[in-house]
Amino acid sequence: MTTTDLGFVHRFVPGEAGMPVLLLLHGTGGDESDLLPLGAGLLPGAALLSPRGQVLEHGMPRFFRRLAEGVFDQEDLARRTDDLAGFLRRARKAYALGEAPLVAVGYSNGANIAASLLLKGTGTLDGAVLLRPMVPFEPATPTVLDGIPALLLAGRQDPIAGQTPARLAELLREAGSDVELVWQETGHGLVQADLDIASPWLHARFADSEFLR
Repeated sequence: MTTTDLGFVHRFVPGEAGMPVLLLLHGTGGDESDLLPLGAGLLPGAALLSPRGQVLEHGMPRFFRRLAEGVFDQEDLARRTDDLAGFLRRARKAYALGEAPLVAVGYSNGANIAASLLLKGTGTLDGAVLLRPMVPFEPATPTVLDGIPALLLAGRQDPIAGQTPARLAELLREAGSDVELVWQETGHGLVQADLDIASPWLHARFADSEFLR
């Protein structure tokens, strides 16, 4: 069910006890329902938390403003990152998530806001799958991510992200993230290989991790 509680239009699908929570962050023009099938396929049994971006670009929802293709409004990005972090803290309490790991699964604009949550050091994410990400901003000083795992899935023929995923991987590594960058022979759209790569990665790091034992 879609709700407007907690400051964001969003959907929450409860999961099985002990499983992580997947934070699903759509791309430009998506909504809170877009990535639910992907999330369910990636990690069956995980809870799903899927907010809708609060910025409209020609009627299409986004998580933050951009000034042009690949040129982000940094002031708006900073504010929207803080807003999303606040929502995640409220959602953790409202849905009684306890200490369950919160793992972002973001596509395009959603991947960029997830990367911003990490680089800004909000302390809200325990891991991230970033699909076709770019560099949201370059921090003046690295934050401390202390081994937080991140999987970056990039397309060699991506006309939007280009080679920027490599720089994002560098920034996350400098902050202490455990980063895996996988290049695929594809463009900006999602492909079956994304599911094939991300699902076992999530299982290995979260579904089979010590918190379940």
